[in-house]
Amino acid sequence: MAATSSRTSDTDLIIIGGGPAGCAAARMAASVGVHSLLIEPDGLCRNLYRITALNNVLGGYISGPELADSITADLKSTDRCRIELGHRATEIRAFDDHVAVTLETGDRLIAPHAVLATGVGALQPHDVAWITAPPNFTLPPLWQAKPNDSQGRTLLVLGGDRPIGTFLRAHPDTDTRLLVAYPTSDEYKVEEIRDDPRVTLLRIDHLILRPSQGPVITAEALAREGERNTVVADAAFLSIGSAPIAPPGDLVRDAAGYCPPSDQHPRIIIAGDLRSSQFQRIMTAMGSGSEAALRAYYATRNS
Repeated sequence: MAATSSRTSDTDLIIIGGGPAGCAAARMAASVGVHSLLIEPDGLCRNLYRITALNNVLGGYISGPELADSITADLKSTDRCRIELGHRATEIRAFDDHVAVTLETGDRLIAPHAVLATGVGALQPHDVAWITAPPNFTLPPLWQAKPNDSQGRTLLVLGGDRPIGTFLRAHPDTDTRLLVAYPTSDEYKVEEIRDDPRVTLLRIDHLILRPSQGPVITAEALAREGERNTVVADAAFLSIGSAPIAPPGDLVRDAAGYCPPSDQHPRIIIAGDLRSSQFQRIMTAMGSGSEAALRAYYATRNS
């Protein structure tokens, strides 16, 4: 990390990522008079539009699109945040007196601090050790399953991640059977769906996906006790979790690729799902984004 630079800052605060955490950081920054530049390669709150049912946010919002529309409208109402959509940060560097963020265009942006809220991306079967699948085999995430895909059918769900609960709440009257094959490490995640009569939980050590003809999918479920069961379903979907997404540069990552906030350079502030796999919730993401903006604000005031 270099020491100093004489280049003038482009803004008070650079925010990388336009999800709930990044948007909350920009809104909080604006509320204390801090100008920010928010960089997002896609659309604001893009993943929220995929969540059909909410049960862990305040304000009476019952769906992701409803909350996303509200967040987007609120953020666009301030003139203290410049939103740059369609741009991706390819590198972040920390210095004694500033941070530098490079975009895929080659442009380099300078600010006293940066909030990194790039979040996580969905995993595929080849990304986890407990699934064996044919080469280049991919499956859609569970949130893509529509009621017509599910009515009267048996779905094999790989992994016990929390979108399963969201799916069940979003389609309470859909007559479907979910065979949820999950490793022991997902045990705490399946508590919220354990009592749903549409769910059959299959705790396993390993799952072998078999190529099949037609729409039916077949898998071999191997349990620790040596038990082997054949699982047959009408379709299969993923709920195996996600992996952190962050640009290269001056970041400290743990073994899973997450960026623990306390380990980072003081001018790089981590917010949202990028912090840890244990607190991936909309409410905690927004709270951490707001706190990140305040950290930058007070650090600047006290310097």
